[in-house]
Amino acid sequence: MTDYPKPPFPAQAQAVPGSQSKMQPSPDCGEQSYVGSGRLAGKIALITGADSGIGRAVAIAFAREGADVAVAYLNEHDDAKETARWVEQAGRQCLLLPGDIAQKAHCQALVDKTVERFGRIDVLVNNAAFQMTHETFEEIPDEEWVMTFDVNITAIFRLCQAALKHMRPGASIINTSSINSDLPKPTLLAYATTKGAIANFTGGLAQLLGPQEIRVNCVAPGPIWTPLIVSTMPDEEVQNFGGNTPLGRPGQPVEVAPIYVLLASDEASYITGQRYGVTGGKPML
Repeated sequence: MTDYPKPPFPAQAQAVPGSQSKMQPSPDCGEQSYVGSGRLAGKIALITGADSGIGRAVAIAFAREGADVAVAYLNEHDDAKETARWVEQAGRQCLLLPGDIAQKAHCQALVDKTVERFGRIDVLVNNAAFQMTHETFEEIPDEEWVMTFDVNITAIFRLCQAALKHMRPGASIINTSSINSDLPKPTLLAYATTKGAIANFTGGLAQLLGPQEIRVNCVAPGPIWTPLIVSTMPDEEVQNFGGNTPLGRPGQPVEVAPIYVLLASDEASYITGQRYGVTGGKPML
């Protein structure tokens, strides 16, 4: 808790979607620290947004717990190759799947290619997200609002629907919501709205899939140090990011990954329809 960096951080604006390799300080995704214990041995996981940040940390943790991983990402090829390197170093297989999940056909292709390679899907992690900062409601472009929904929530619907036929009883779906689902940040209005939708989608889908013995949960991170931050927020917010939490700093991706491991594992066999906050002490409603 005391070793991770606290703000202020250096100004470091990047173009969307951002590159983890250029961030200062570099996010900790568990590359040197996460130790597995076979909790996901033999499982197959498809993780979106797994090139960097929370997605990379989850991919590394899953691999060290014994899972093979399909890494879906937009176009951050160098970051994705680095994720694959850590997955393979753990002795597991990694399938890299670039492309835009805002496109319906690509959502289907992600599932098809994962199943073609691995035969099934045991864990689907819907983690990819898009956001942009706007100081006023009037300046939010219509096309950006639509894209935010396409990436953040419509893609989850499509991926879940496509993956379901390849999931067996005991499988798990884990969606990434946000503390914004309870405490919407006004300058992230579109993003916050989708994160509330993800929380409700999770609760409803868990009830629909309960009879099929497929569990659905979501994780609600607070301020986590990832490329999404430096590529979508103003310099001042980046420099002070996470400083307003009780712990006085942003979380690192590796600090979020363990809850995904739990929810993906058979240890969570009676946990479904829930939302788990990882917020550095910021309370959720």
